Amino acid sequence: MSINSENYKKYYDAKGFCDHVIDGDTIDVRGVGRIRLVGVNTPERGELGYQNATDFVKSKCLGKTIYLDIDDAKNKDRYGRILAIVYVEDIGNLNKELLKKSYANIFFIPPSEFNPYEWT
Repeated sequence: MSINSENYKKYYDAKGFCDHVIDGDTIDVRGVGRIRLVGVNTPERGELGYQNATDFVKSKCLGKTIYLDIDDAKNKDRYGRILAIVYVEDIGNLNKELLKKSYANIFFIPPSEFNPYEWT
């Protein structure tokens, strides 16, 4: 069951320090590993919107403690990245915020505990 922005600090699967942002939908968390933001897809390097999405995620995560709600239905993608909702201090669900700000598109691949269509 997913957690909401009001209680994410009480109900999270893992937390850690974000020490690297790969792009708008992938980050590295010290002690946890590489995290792929579940349910969203941001532009790749060289595509329109890449820098905006990446900069937004950097501003919210880099150098900060983040909280992860790891997908119970499928916890890793085919590249071994942990699939999770990332919760950050000032906005709560970062995955949802990327959609709200049009930095990302919905990227729903079942099975997944999370339905990003419910975030819009």
